[in-house]
Amino acid sequence: MELYEAIKKRRTIRDFENEAIPSEIIERIINAGLQAPTNDHMRDWHYIVIQDKNTVIKLLDIIPKGISDEDMEQLLKDWNLSDSEQQSAYRNAVPKQHKMLMDASVVVIPLLKQKTDILHPDNISHLNGFASIWCSIENIFLASTAEGYACTLRVPLGDEDKYAKDVLGFPNDYFMPCFIGIGKPKKDASIIKQKDINVKDRIHWDRW
Repeated sequence: MELYEAIKKRRTIRDFENEAIPSEIIERIINAGLQAPTNDHMRDWHYIVIQDKNTVIKLLDIIPKGISDEDMEQLLKDWNLSDSEQQSAYRNAVPKQHKMLMDASVVVIPLLKQKTDILHPDNISHLNGFASIWCSIENIFLASTAEGYACTLRVPLGDEDKYAKDVLGFPNDYFMPCFIGIGKPKKDASIIKQKDINVKDRIHWDRW
């Protein structure tokens, strides 16, 4: 798949077929992640790729399995989500946070070597490593799209990262930015409407 086509087709998907992904394809996808730019040239990233469903079940046990309509409406209010398209996206995403990862063919946990306190940085440069791993994650999303698969993503809430460390046993000096689910999209998978942005409205030549 040509690069610009993959960029255009990439969408977060939360409804997956029950279909295994060959290990060589998973390795190609992860290797694409390793090609991302890195802040210190060391690419000190690791990726835990979980296919065993018993491990996935244990890993996801801390994630809520749904949300009531009442709580959903309160969440929209608390987070000041007033845009109708944004509300629609959250109404689709929030109830599926557990199921989307459970149904994915693999769950990937990207890890970066934590050299500074990411949650309490002294300056913006201390976030360079964190920024780099997100470049890696985007490469994984694009590579998955090029291979005919799709990704979903959850940023850990509360103690989910500490719980994941206990379940998966990764070292204390590695930081987990997210859960990634990869799988074959269902034919009737929900495709969330994206904001239609005209690039000419967002480019400021030479100055704002």
